[in-house]
Amino acid sequence: MKRTGMILSAIAVGALLFSSCRKEPLNDMTEEESRIYVTNYNDSADFTSYKTFSIVDSVAVISNRADAKKELTAYDAKLLNSLKTSLQGRGYTLVDKAAKPDLAVNVSRIDNTTTSIGYIPGYWTGFPGYWDSGYWGYPGFDYWFPSYYSVFRTREKSVVVDLVDLKNAPHADNKLNAIWNAMLRGTGVWNSDNIDSMVKAVFDQSAYLKASNN
Repeated sequence: MKRTGMILSAIAVGALLFSSCRKEPLNDMTEEESRIYVTNYNDSADFTSYKTFSIVDSVAVISNRADAKKELTAYDAKLLNSLKTSLQGRGYTLVDKAAKPDLAVNVSRIDNTTTSIGYIPGYWTGFPGYWDSGYWGYPGFDYWFPSYYSVFRTREKSVVVDLVDLKNAPHADNKLNAIWNAMLRGTGVWNSDNIDSMVKAVFDQSAYLKASNN
């Protein structure tokens, strides 16, 4: 069973709570205030029982516009390093994957574009509340607006980090258990200048994620 947590900046939460006081509160948000950090964890996992971890040497890039691939850009290298430092700060020891680590860290960038088409059936007079043509001096006339289609296109970039249990593998069903997951979404997620603050946010949210002092 997994539990889910989410961090929004305090200003973003305030804008949502008091939206009735402002016409368009979301329009005034900064990039930082727009970002959302979601974490999930397996509540049956004992995070203090793990001692070592290894992290991938590149980042998987997943997109619905192109084939999946792995990259190690300057952004990716900084992201991996920030994750390493954060896990070490929680008491875990970084080892090579050949050393049979307790935990594996997988990192992915997701870049999806979604296109949707909406059909607007149009509208016409004759319904209660409409201004009828008689107001303009044309009693008995009707007017209408024809139907039309609208195309909406959105592009979302996000980062996903998965912590996989290798210590207790393999299982009878040949599956590995993910015991922690973080998703970083919002404007500026793929900006290198934001990496350290974003990683800090998901670890601050995951106080349970730490090794034993013994």
